[in-house]
Amino acid sequence: MRIKKGFILREVCGEHVIMGEGLGAVNFGRLLALNETAAWLWKQADTMGDFTVEKLAERLCEDYEVDNETAQNDVTAIVGQWQKEGVIE
Repeated sequence: MRIKKGFILREVCGEHVIMGEGLGAVNFGRLLALNETAAWLWKQADTMGDFTVEKLAERLCEDYEVDNETAQNDVTAIVGQWQKEGVIE
């Protein structure tokens, strides 16, 4: 998986949001708010380029005190939401 071209993470009024730029803005037309963990995962995914749920969960376990099962479940839910919103491919 990877983040679709034209989608970026910004901080707006203290909130982390995904927004579209260029054609992404035309087709998306709204903001997607993220909590701190989801924003951190977005940054990791952006750095990785191609990513998997498993790789993001590994990074989550490395940087935060969370067990692998919890990390897998949380990342699966967040990535599933991104897929539903159409911001990753």
